[in-house]
Amino acid sequence: MDTKDILKKVRKIEIKTRRLSNHIFSGEYHSSFKGRGMTFSEVRQYQFGDDVRAIDWNVTARYNEPYIKVFEEERELTMMLMVDVSGSESFGTKNEFKKDIVTEIAATMAFSATQNNDKIGLILFSDQIELFIPPKKGKSHVLRIIRELIEFEPKSKKTDISQALKFLSGVLKKKAIVFVISDFMASPDYEHTLKIASKKHDITGVRVYDIREEEMPNIGLVNMLDAETGQSMLVNTGAKSVRLQYGAYYQERLKYFKDTFSRCGAGAVSTRVDESYVTKLLGYFKSR
Repeated sequence: MDTKDILKKVRKIEIKTRRLSNHIFSGEYHSSFKGRGMTFSEVRQYQFGDDVRAIDWNVTARYNEPYIKVFEEERELTMMLMVDVSGSESFGTKNEFKKDIVTEIAATMAFSATQNNDKIGLILFSDQIELFIPPKKGKSHVLRIIRELIEFEPKSKKTDISQALKFLSGVLKKKAIVFVISDFMASPDYEHTLKIASKKHDITGVRVYDIREEEMPNIGLVNMLDAETGQSMLVNTGAKSVRLQYGAYYQERLKYFKDTFSRCGAGAVSTRVDESYVTKLLGYFKSR
C-alpha cells in the first residue's frame, strides 16, 4: 500500500469513527470513566441522596454521625490502546477482517478520549511489544495512531497477552483507562499479569471474533493454514469429532477470557466482525 492509499484509508476511517465518537461515544465514554479518575478532596457530613459507598467509616465512628468522602474529578485522564497485531487478526469470512474492526474500534475510542481532552497512547503487540507510542493529546497524534494501525507490519505473527500486560505495568506509572483489543485466542496464561495491571489501571478487554471461529462448518476436506505458526494441514471438517474438538478449543478460550477478566475486576465485551460494535460498546458503557 503506497502513501497515497494509506492517507486515503486514514481519512476514510477518520470520517467514520470521528462521527461516531462525536455523536455517540464521547458522552458515554466520559460518563463511564470519569469516576475512575478522581482525587480525594475532603470529608463532609452525609446528606440525603449521597452515595452510601462514599461514607468514610473512620470519621463516621469518630464523630458518631455519617460523613462522606468528597472527590474531585481529575481534569486529565490517560487512555492506552493495547492492540493485538498477531497473525490471527488477519482472519475474516464476512466483509471485513478482524483487524479492520479492531482499527475502527481503536480509532473511535481515541477520538472519544480526544473529545474529553485526554491523552491517548498505543501499544501494538504480538508475542512481543511491536510498537509503543507514549500517551499524548491532539488530533495529529490520533491520526498517527490510526496510520500505524493500518500500515504497521509486525515482526511476529504469534500472540502473548501476558507479555503485553507486563509491559503496560512497567511503562505506565499513572492510572490509565486501558482497552485491550484482541481475539483472545492466545494461550490461557495471562490471569496473573492481568490481576497486577488491574490493581493500577481501569482495564477493559474488547474481544473481536469471526462467526467461523465459533463453529467449524461441514465442508469436507479443507487445507487450513495456521496464521500464527504458518503451518498448514489437511482437515476433514466432515468428521464430527474434529468439529467438536474445534468447538471445545474455542469455548475453552472464550471461558478463560470471560472468567479471568471478571475475577480480576476488569471489564469485558465481545463483538463479532459482522455485528455492530457501536451497539456492543454502548451497551457496555451504559452497564457501567
